[in-house]
Amino acid sequence: MEKISRRSFFKVAGAAVASTAAEVHAAKTGGTVPPPVHAAPYTFFKPEEANFIEAAVARLIPADELGPGAVEAGVPSYLDKQLGGAWGAGERLYRSGPWREGAPTQGYQLPFTPAELFHNALRGIRDDLAKRGKPAFAKLSAQEQDTYLKSLQDGTIDLNGVPSNVFFESLLELTIEGYFSDPVYGGNKDMVAWKMIGFPGAYATYYTLVDQYGLQYTRAPMSLAENSRGVIHIHPDIPASLHRERK
Repeated sequence: MEKISRRSFFKVAGAAVASTAAEVHAAKTGGTVPPPVHAAPYTFFKPEEANFIEAAVARLIPADELGPGAVEAGVPSYLDKQLGGAWGAGERLYRSGPWREGAPTQGYQLPFTPAELFHNALRGIRDDLAKRGKPAFAKLSAQEQDTYLKSLQDGTIDLNGVPSNVFFESLLELTIEGYFSDPVYGGNKDMVAWKMIGFPGAYATYYTLVDQYGLQYTRAPMSLAENSRGVIHIHPDIPASLHRERK
């Protein structure tokens, strides 16, 4: 498998969700599962589900010499908050059917809200691994995790009514969103992703710069919710939380 640099991967991910991300995983680490990390307590994911999410996003965006991975950047917390909120409940989704298999150009066609999709699919993954005589996903080796994620991406395994490729695409998209989003939404902790790619963040005024051209802009990144002291105030509907040790 050809090695792909992490920076090259993120250049692609910043423009669109990479369709071949599962092939990137094995190029990042040497085939061993990283040690447990500290993660935020969850309100949406059950412990068993959280273990899968933490292990899976760690393979999608692993830590390397260029910077922290998805887990260290708080991506599981981002997923938990999004799925446990209005978006996860399908607040703005059309929910009246008809529920038929659509063409690729028609986008998402399932009757599930994002929250229902994840809960159903994660139960399906648990059952699928058990049928294969495998332990929980988080207990597999890194290589086995990559192989299983690739099978989800390329296949149409029925995960309690959710095609596995649809779940994988949703997981990958949310992982990338959480890694690069404004920290106000729970991911991109300490703006690590922005610092890595040199993105200045959500600055509100460029009045002093409008008449200056061809200059390299190297200011440190700034969050939408950052005050004059550099403190980021998490959105009130997405409260900051204490840490727990992953079991």
